[in-house]
Amino acid sequence: MRLEKEKSQFLMVDVQEKLFPYIVGGELIVKKIITLIEGLKALEVPIMAAQQYPKGLGNTIEQLRPYFSNYHDKTTFSCCGNEALVKELHERNSKNVIIAGIEAHICVLQTVVDLKSLGFQPIVCADAVGSRARSDYEIALERMKYEGAILTTVESILFELCYQAGSDAFRTISRLVK
Repeated sequence: MRLEKEKSQFLMVDVQEKLFPYIVGGELIVKKIITLIEGLKALEVPIMAAQQYPKGLGNTIEQLRPYFSNYHDKTTFSCCGNEALVKELHERNSKNVIIAGIEAHICVLQTVVDLKSLGFQPIVCADAVGSRARSDYEIALERMKYEGAILTTVESILFELCYQAGSDAFRTISRLVK
């Protein structure tokens, strides 16, 4: 199945202050998420972010805050427990939901399972999700694939959505991935 920018949207899951310092490879994950967001903005793909209980886990980390004007706060592990977030996903009429964030084996996984059951196609950027333990991350990716998620990387999804060279979006993406 070819992924198209017109049928896609992005959801960032729970990249928050109190948990982020414990994520394996966290700094690289943040760089990948920034690359992904900037590339998706160049492609005009809509973006949104969720936060798990910010009162306890803090807000989205400082490096990512400039990219979002509002957040969907939640207490359920799945982002789909937030009715406003699910409503916004449906209103965009884009069935492909590109996902990045933490933790892969908890909130990201449960969001993937619920998105699939709601008729969306989750697309997980494996290099832009993480967990506190490598084994949790690896098993989570296996489970997400089993549940029907498409696994990809940031660079791969950006060039697939871009589709061809020559555009301003292509030049932006090429610069971002260097």
